[in-house]
Amino acid sequence: MSRTSLAAGILAVWVGWAAVPALAGWQVWTVTETRRVLREDPAGKQVDVHLALARNECRGFQVLVRSDAPVPGVQVELGDLVGPAGAALPAGRAKVFRQHQFQLTEASHRNDEFRPGWYPDALIPAVHPVTGEPLKGGRFVAMPFDLPANETHGFWIDLEVPAGAKAGEYRGTFRVVSAGGPTMKLPITVTVWDFALPDVPTMQTSFGSPFRQLKGYSQKRAKAGKEKEPGDWDAVSLQVSRMLSEHRIDATPNLDLAPRAQPDGSFRIPPERIRALREFVDRFHVNAVQTPHPRSAVKDPEAQREKLGAWLAAWDQAAAELDRPNVLLYTYLLDEPNDKEAYDYVQKWGRAIRAFKSALKVLVVEQTLTQDKNWGDLNGAIDIWCPLFCLHDEPTAAARRALGETIWTYTALCQCKNKSPWWQTDFPLLHYRVPAWIAWRYRMRGLLYWGGMSFWNHVDDPWTDPKTYNLRKQGKGPIFNGEGSLVYPARAAGYDGIAASLRLKALRDAIEDYEYLAILERAGRTAEAEKVVLPLAESFFRWAPDPKAYDEARAKLAQQILASKQ
Repeated sequence: MSRTSLAAGILAVWVGWAAVPALAGWQVWTVTETRRVLREDPAGKQVDVHLALARNECRGFQVLVRSDAPVPGVQVELGDLVGPAGAALPAGRAKVFRQHQFQLTEASHRNDEFRPGWYPDALIPAVHPVTGEPLKGGRFVAMPFDLPANETHGFWIDLEVPAGAKAGEYRGTFRVVSAGGPTMKLPITVTVWDFALPDVPTMQTSFGSPFRQLKGYSQKRAKAGKEKEPGDWDAVSLQVSRMLSEHRIDATPNLDLAPRAQPDGSFRIPPERIRALREFVDRFHVNAVQTPHPRSAVKDPEAQREKLGAWLAAWDQAAAELDRPNVLLYTYLLDEPNDKEAYDYVQKWGRAIRAFKSALKVLVVEQTLTQDKNWGDLNGAIDIWCPLFCLHDEPTAAARRALGETIWTYTALCQCKNKSPWWQTDFPLLHYRVPAWIAWRYRMRGLLYWGGMSFWNHVDDPWTDPKTYNLRKQGKGPIFNGEGSLVYPARAAGYDGIAASLRLKALRDAIEDYEYLAILERAGRTAEAEKVVLPLAESFFRWAPDPKAYDEARAKLAQQILASKQ
């Protein structure tokens, strides 16, 4: 299996309902749908786990524990899942994390349904995510875990289905054990569908570079005398890239790809850099690469048109040498042009670049509907439009798509009058899954987010302070819990790199949901898929709030995929 992550997978989860065993007030239950379980929440009733996945897919579920009295040394023990003709999904392909909780006492801006409490988000792995070795020296440990009385705590289990797994039903048992106490058995059933997800995802993503963000964060803390920098940044870069790939998010290559000026006036990217980029995109299943901005070489795209053309020709040559036609090369021209000066900038640069019909595409974070007619429009200046969830305008977007242009989408803060699936920790976890469904409904091909997934500038310790974007602290506005951040600095968990979150797992599910839809679209079954999608994801303002509905819908999509193969 080319992906080391696991079970985010397909569809529907059917769950067997059984009485939760209770020994001395000790309760264990499971959750398979996309929702959080807070420390204050009572025990649930779901015990058996039923998952259905494609090959080459991951899916996760939660194991929750609660007790009337303290329970020391709680651990989750995995077992093999045995399937058709003795085939197995070995326990070694599963991964265990403990859910770390922090207390949220203040709502993010515009969250009028906020519930104060202890929210789980960061995931502490049981072993090193790359080496598989036991972790030592962290502030937080996954297992064993001493469960306090009258508190709900959880584990996250990732289940991996290899690309070569046999289709059919697999069964086994996982156990929750404690030091000298009771053992709880969890029956696990996994259905492997007879189709596979591709190694390289269809949805393109631009989430920035967690590696660069982490490096800056670590250097700042080292300078302040709080902790030392990692001793091996190459190993950190590998871990970060691997984690993003496992979650089907485009990793950012730590390479200098700037074209070099040549004596004859041309530009050239060194061949060894192109080879390194090819190895990177192949290893980490990358489908989109952000390039340097052309202003790094050209000051005025009109006055220096010939120089701009030479610079773009370097990218045309690079694309040919890279020989990966499905990998998008794009320049992030401008973020949120919100005045006439910014519109003039996009018009000038974008139209100049696009006049060369280069392999390098122009991305601008802006909606297709012109903000102010007095500014003019941006038509002809943009290859990839990227509106906020709430600013998507389908009539004008459809017109741009008809001309061969592409639409992505993004979110930031809690903008616009009407509510959309905002990405803050205290909003429902489903908010991180829903946008992919809506994006496909509008034939959007990419998802963008700011902050390099690790914007920790407003907090000293993101493991204990959820207010990652805190304008109130600066006297300038409200709080946005978890804004700009989807991962955590992993030293607190015992290694250098980044640690995943429940929100990142929900995003992985979202991107794989999109893959089901893309498979059907490629098979000519778009109309059938739409019948499943539209009742759930009508628009960025209207979506189904029940997480189980998305698993049921994914099961229907899987059946359509299977039918298309007959």
